[in-house]
Amino acid sequence: MTPSILVLANLPEAAAHTARYAATLGRPLGLRLALLHCYLYPTLLEPALVGEVVAQLDRNEAETLAALRALARRLPVPTEVLEATGLLDDDVATAVRRYRPLLLAMGLGPEQGLLDELLRSQVLPVLRATGRPVLLVPAATPAPGVPRRVLVAVDGEPFALAAASRNLSGLLGSWAATYTVTHVLPGPGAAARSSHLALADVQASKLLPPATPLSLYEVTDAAPVTGILQALADTQADLLVLVARPRSFWSDLFHRSVTAAVLRHTWVPVLLLPAAG
Repeated sequence: MTPSILVLANLPEAAAHTARYAATLGRPLGLRLALLHCYLYPTLLEPALVGEVVAQLDRNEAETLAALRALARRLPVPTEVLEATGLLDDDVATAVRRYRPLLLAMGLGPEQGLLDELLRSQVLPVLRATGRPVLLVPAATPAPGVPRRVLVAVDGEPFALAAASRNLSGLLGSWAATYTVTHVLPGPGAAARSSHLALADVQASKLLPPATPLSLYEVTDAAPVTGILQALADTQADLLVLVARPRSFWSDLFHRSVTAAVLRHTWVPVLLLPAAG
């Protein structure tokens, strides 16, 4: 089967933008798209409102599926629309078994409260259950285009990528992008040697084809989140890559993590790569 990208159409207003972006990323390798409609019903409702709200959501769901099918016909790559059963974990697991996607993609809405709920209820379970890389596309992302400047942010601790993350090497190598590794140093006295070790870790991770040039961009005297966002702006990167360590898969730690904070403030798509172990 031709490799694919699985798009979780979790937010109807973000699904079209996310699908167009995913199609653009995968087109150089001829990847297929699968659009999984997985609208989640709200769980915190007054009992008296449940019937009315669910009925309206059912109507909206039918309209969303029709819109997704129309979108699939307009995309520049072969695309299939999958209708979910309502159980996110089961639907994603079934789609992953069927399509063996290289990565999963989903949109990020602009509302802060909904974003936190999305991270807790969808991003984390998907990372834990599938072990697949996840691409998160903010609503503010400009018109889709193949990435030209990719920033890989690492924390300086040794890491190894999971096999599913290493499988993206061919896709990332197909974009003809420039790749920069950034490491945020906590103060002017911090040893630059740690940045060069971080660069070496990325080179050894097999994330990119062996001959891919890598440059280093250091940010000093900054908190990690501030430093990563500064590096994004300074390098004018149009895609950010973050390594998702296993300890970040637990909700209480994730919401205090650098990864979650960056996702709340990013204006470019973020590719989360599961680390090994």
